[in-house]
Amino acid sequence: MAFPMPVRQLFIDGEWREPIKKNRIPIINPSTEEIIGDIPAATAEDVEVAVVAARKAFKKNKGRDWAATSGAHRARYLRAIAAKITERKDHFVKLETLDSGKPFDEAVLDIDDVASCFEYFAGQAEKLDAKQKAPVTLPMDRFKSHVLRQPIGVVGLISPWNYPLLMATWKIAPALAAGCTAVLKPSELASVTCLEFGDVCNEVGLPPGVLNILTGLGPDAGAPIVSHPDIDKVAFTGSSATGSKIMASAAQLVKPVTLELGGKSPIIMFEDIDIDTAVEWTIFGVFWTNGQICSATSRLLVHESIATEFVDRMVKWTKNIKISDPFEEGCRLGPVISKGQYDKIMNFISTAKSEGATILCGGSRPEHLKKGYFIEPTIVTDISTSMQIWKEEVFGPVICVKTFSTEDEAIELANDTQYGLAAAVFSKDLERCERVTKALEVGAVWVNCSQPCFVQAPWGGIKRSGFGRELGEWGIENYLNIKQVTSDISGEQWGWYKSP
Repeated sequence: MAFPMPVRQLFIDGEWREPIKKNRIPIINPSTEEIIGDIPAATAEDVEVAVVAARKAFKKNKGRDWAATSGAHRARYLRAIAAKITERKDHFVKLETLDSGKPFDEAVLDIDDVASCFEYFAGQAEKLDAKQKAPVTLPMDRFKSHVLRQPIGVVGLISPWNYPLLMATWKIAPALAAGCTAVLKPSELASVTCLEFGDVCNEVGLPPGVLNILTGLGPDAGAPIVSHPDIDKVAFTGSSATGSKIMASAAQLVKPVTLELGGKSPIIMFEDIDIDTAVEWTIFGVFWTNGQICSATSRLLVHESIATEFVDRMVKWTKNIKISDPFEEGCRLGPVISKGQYDKIMNFISTAKSEGATILCGGSRPEHLKKGYFIEPTIVTDISTSMQIWKEEVFGPVICVKTFSTEDEAIELANDTQYGLAAAVFSKDLERCERVTKALEVGAVWVNCSQPCFVQAPWGGIKRSGFGRELGEWGIENYLNIKQVTSDISGEQWGWYKSP
């Protein structure tokens, strides 16, 4: 689809600024492998300018600082942003589809969610006003205590490429609602809508420096944000390997971090399910967003008594998925994000074959698509738990299948992983679902579904899937310092020491 890419610079202190080193990064359309534009490449020098702008906006003189504004005041900006995103929805959807390869219908839902997220956190900002000076019950009448919730400061936000603007919004909206100012570094593989968001900030009159947007490579722009002494907190979504590096860097300054990292999520099918309903949820749970989801339920555990029928039906459903240019009507699987990601996924599949796994369907480029980073949706069986494809995150349209015979075995297989982001369990026996839910070592469990995510509910993982929670009331708490204030209201001497 012909749709011109906007030409943007870095967004710093409310202005568009050319990178100090004047470098740029090409934008590659993953559907055609063609260069369709470029984005600015920030470096540590640009980070320094952005952090200074964010610090100035956080705390100015004469009470004009963003940190001192009321939640109600900040909510007005967030609601204006939500309205402007809705107004420009068509523009953002087209850019998101073109830049990331995400099917158009999915991009529509994502941009709707962006607006909803800003609207929700506007409400959370307003509620924050009511929570200020919340009293604490004490055991001694002579003292009175209350709690202040104050913004943590200037925050560094590093977001991924699979949900470019939405994942950035999960961080921007609560940070601004809390009264923080921010420096955002989106993934260099899909940054266009995040840069366009700077235009929205100016249109709604967001004060300069409250949000700064730097595109660029991780080592050049992301690492300097993490290590900068005037960045008070870092929130990151991405791979576990990068999360580990961020954690180590932040530890040098004892800087708090929130990490939403990789996953290898199980989906458990018991013998009493409705097979077609469960099959559809299964393929949705792993092929949605072109298989590029940290929470993808990519390890299918199916009861041995229904395994043959279930897998046969899943193959038929999978072969019926429309793979095409993401702008085509009815597209349900587009390209993966880049040549590097394509090669990585294909290597996983090749290694699985060499280790003795069977590729039931998919595993190669679709015959009708000669260009673009397209991979057929892939089902892998004859799996052992020692195989790379079973243990490691593929981050592509690939699902592995293994059978079990008992509930305890299913739980043991599900939990036998270094990750702990999400899981799904399917059964008509809701008591069994409740037992299994409690036993699963993850941050989120879906019962008789997979992947629905709502801004009102907490999101995050355990183990190597990270820590901290985004979304819901938990999301705004990530960006707040909790301060205890205790007063002696008696007016009397304490009496611990004797007077001279």
